[in-house]
Amino acid sequence: MDYKMIFQLLGGLGLFVYGMKLMGDGLQKAAGEKLKRMLEILTSNRFFAVLVGAGVTAIIQSSSATTVMTIGFVNAGLMNLFQAAGVIMGANIGTTMTAQLIAFKLTDIAPFILAIGAALVLFSKKKKTKDIGEIILGFGILFVGMSMMEVSMRPLSELDAFKNLILVLGKHPFMGVIVGLCMTATVQSSSATIGILMALASNSSISLAIALPILFGDNIGTCATALLASIGTTRNAKRAALLHLIFNFTGTVIFMLAFKLVLKIVPMFGGDVQRQIANAHTLFNVTNVFIQVWFIGALVKIVNKLVPGEDEKSSALVLEYLDRRLLETPSIAVGQVIKEVTRMGKLSSDNLSNAMNAFLNCDEKMISSVVEHEVTINYLEREITSYMVSLSNTPLSEHQSEIITSLYNVVNDIERIGDHADNLGELAKSRIDNKIVFSEKAMTDVTYMFETVKYCVDNAITALDNSDIEAARKAMEVENKIDDMEKQLKKEHILRLSQLECTPAGSSVYLELLTNLERVGDHSNNIAQMVVNSKEN
Repeated sequence: MDYKMIFQLLGGLGLFVYGMKLMGDGLQKAAGEKLKRMLEILTSNRFFAVLVGAGVTAIIQSSSATTVMTIGFVNAGLMNLFQAAGVIMGANIGTTMTAQLIAFKLTDIAPFILAIGAALVLFSKKKKTKDIGEIILGFGILFVGMSMMEVSMRPLSELDAFKNLILVLGKHPFMGVIVGLCMTATVQSSSATIGILMALASNSSISLAIALPILFGDNIGTCATALLASIGTTRNAKRAALLHLIFNFTGTVIFMLAFKLVLKIVPMFGGDVQRQIANAHTLFNVTNVFIQVWFIGALVKIVNKLVPGEDEKSSALVLEYLDRRLLETPSIAVGQVIKEVTRMGKLSSDNLSNAMNAFLNCDEKMISSVVEHEVTINYLEREITSYMVSLSNTPLSEHQSEIITSLYNVVNDIERIGDHADNLGELAKSRIDNKIVFSEKAMTDVTYMFETVKYCVDNAITALDNSDIEAARKAMEVENKIDDMEKQLKKEHILRLSQLECTPAGSSVYLELLTNLERVGDHSNNIAQMVVNSKEN
């Protein structure tokens, strides 16, 4: 075999896969929040889940990425197996779009498409236009890669070894399934192996009868990515990966049993062998979904039996909404970061309440709880920041990049609120150890100030969670009141101290308590301000 042919094939395959990724990244950035909303409105309705899976895959141009992302959602407990099954089925339909695009044979105008895409990326100043340019550029690169593969494979039909392989596959179609399975498991992309099949078909090197079993095997091979992604995940995530395998394996068995019928039906749609391969790919996945979507409940029961047992209750030191697998789809990952940061904010707010209750009621057990929660908050601060660093290096739209940049500061503000809660816990311990008693007026005043601060914190977190401008403005308005309150209460305390209504031993504790509460208000104001700025930009 000529080495030049091998190098050209590998180069063409590389360009094909890169072009597909570039196009998917561009589509994803252009889609932005729409992609996030598509999954957020997901319901238990199996048909809607299928549509969502197909839509997301059509945007990101990879059923493997959608399936891996789905496993990430299941692993994080955000999606149940019933929902995951629908999304996985839909992903198989969405991935057929690539084959349909290839069948249009745009290789002759690919250089012109490249020129347009490159011009938009290099010379446009608008981010949105650059994203569109990236889509067009990826589209052009994909067809240039396809053209290279077609050229590299022309000599194949003359090779005796290849002719013998075709004869064997013609006599033993099930061997074709194994070939397709191995090819896709190796390159980790069914679209890439289907591209190779279509390149061979363009040179009349293979017939539809040879291509179909390989095509069916591709669908089993694509499960390898999801199975690898499920390593080290929860039992439910492993079940989702196994469900994907069972779904595609069952479909392949059905189509191989009806092989002769399929071989008659596909040519009825017209077109050359390349178009017939694309149509067969679509027919396989749409029919497979139509047959199996009614049995999602049964599939879930099967995988539950194959992977028995329940997951152990996880410790507090875990990320509930973030999973490294979600980095494959940055638009989704940004939304999940906001959820995880909101969770961290609610923990800090709760810890503030626990610390204040410990101070007011001299509760030593509550102090221990504050210390435990502070460990969790610090853990979340480190892990969320690390995740955002990784996310910053993925293809993000301009708006998404701005959100992540702002969230770095929000995470820091929330962590500081947690620190102030910890400080209040230490002040509570100091009060208990030194048996400090405060006047009734001092306790009433500080309770009122805490309630005002808590109102400010909770509105800031609500604003972050729901992008709620009104809640953000409430937090910002009340923060000015907290500043005035701190100054007034310090004056009143010093007056009581001079009149011997309070003891000097408790003075520093009381003043430090007011300072910590005021600073919590400052950090809450920063969070609210970020929400307002994000909405206005």
